[in-house]
Amino acid sequence: MKIHKKAPRPRKLYCHLFGHQYHVSKKVTSHVNEYTCACCKKQLTTNSDGDLTELTPKFREINSILENMYMRKRERSGSPVFSASGY
Repeated sequence: MKIHKKAPRPRKLYCHLFGHQYHVSKKVTSHVNEYTCACCKKQLTTNSDGDLTELTPKFREINSILENMYMRKRERSGSPVFSASGY
């Protein structure tokens, strides 16, 4: 019995051979970012240990709540607030 594997798409093949090319897609706080690969569109985020992990719906919700809390804190302290949508 032959097992046929699907051939990776060209963009995923590039990432598989040469590695991902991550760019900051959203700055949640000053130390938490969301990243997107320019080739295959894979999304990652910074977890509580500072390591990169896949951006699941759970982490997306956590980042959203964290961003709201961070923005409110910065507004109360009078510090300049950066716009996360500008990234």
